[in-house]
Amino acid sequence: MPPDDNSIATVRSTSIAETAQQRRYWVYFLLFCLATINFIDRVVISVDARPIAQEFNLTPVALGYLFSSYLWTYTLCQIPVGIIVDRWNTRGPLAIGVAFWSLATALTGAMGNFWGLLTVRLALGMGESVALPGTSKTTRQWAPVGERGFAFAVPSSGLYFGPAIGSILVAWLTSLLGWRGAFLVAGGIGFVWVAAWLVWYRTPEEATWLSADERRLILSGRAGDAPSHRQSLWTQYGALLKSLTLWGLMLTAGCCVYTQYLFLSWLPNYLQTTRHLSIMGTGLYASLPFAIAFVLSLCIGKISDRLLSADHLRAGKRRVIIATVVVCATPILLIPLVQSLWLIIGIVGISLAGVASAISQGGALLTEMLRDPNKHAKAQSLFVIGGNCFGMTAPIVTGYVIAMAGSYDLGFVIAGALLLVGATCILFTTRKPIV
Repeated sequence: MPPDDNSIATVRSTSIAETAQQRRYWVYFLLFCLATINFIDRVVISVDARPIAQEFNLTPVALGYLFSSYLWTYTLCQIPVGIIVDRWNTRGPLAIGVAFWSLATALTGAMGNFWGLLTVRLALGMGESVALPGTSKTTRQWAPVGERGFAFAVPSSGLYFGPAIGSILVAWLTSLLGWRGAFLVAGGIGFVWVAAWLVWYRTPEEATWLSADERRLILSGRAGDAPSHRQSLWTQYGALLKSLTLWGLMLTAGCCVYTQYLFLSWLPNYLQTTRHLSIMGTGLYASLPFAIAFVLSLCIGKISDRLLSADHLRAGKRRVIIATVVVCATPILLIPLVQSLWLIIGIVGISLAGVASAISQGGALLTEMLRDPNKHAKAQSLFVIGGNCFGMTAPIVTGYVIAMAGSYDLGFVIAGALLLVGATCILFTTRKPIV
């Protein structure tokens, strides 16, 4: 029998109600777009490394320093950015940060020598320093407890969707406009995001487009937070740095971020120099591993929410998932033994998926183990510093490896060994709450 009008109306009203209960997903989408733009702007110089190196006569070592340079200011700015985000929330700082790094990206195309490129890369790092602390705190504010694995995976997946789409986009723009034009267009995208963010984003308490039921669902997730006490910055950072759990998260992040930046910086150049691909061919092939990581990291985030109960989350059991996905990233050790280009692309994709999932799940574990929400951005900043103290060395170390050995093989082995260290570390150091 066909359904009657009343049953159709009931289905429609239920569907509308369910949709109204998921408006927070628009915030996740904005954060995903932020991360995507962030990493498109990072990958431009990697895809265009060959024409830039040819124009300015740069060695692999010089390229390594250029690839790494934005991470110097990015890391140095984490402490002040964490303080700012915890004090003034995320709406203004994220808008200013994205606008600043987008301007730096656009200006890269106007530089006439190595030192000019280095200067705008340092400016890029300053602007981008707000991205992860701001994104993480926004996610904590908006994600219900049982949804945090997926919620943290969404913006984290943008770190891989960005290079996936950016590699192709930049290659195409370079073929049309040259490498300078590619930087100009990439920089302009961020200003569109800033406008959308300022128009639509508010906190859950302030968002008028949020239903009362969904607001209650979101705010109920903060019930386990410790009461806030006024403390000096020294006291807050001192308490955080006494936590073995936070140190374990920082070290594991470092082991994973090293691999992330190895591929982000050197994969396009690896494909061009060892496989003799054109810029357009490089863009296509380099995008595939990041696309694999994008899809798998979202799936793993969703699966983690289904596997972990509330008791598991309170006990920090997410560390088991993190250790598992880090181990899954270790096939990078096999790359020196493989000749097939497609098999290499597959291995890189799996390794990046493991790294992507470990970093996003690490952010979720930090949120679950941290008891004071007013320390969240500060703790996240320390987490980022831990990751980037290792990560910033990957482009430089790999540049020296290429210059001395004439091969990328040792660079892949170093990354794989660090991943094994990270998997061991997360299992044995993240067992107590962060206070």
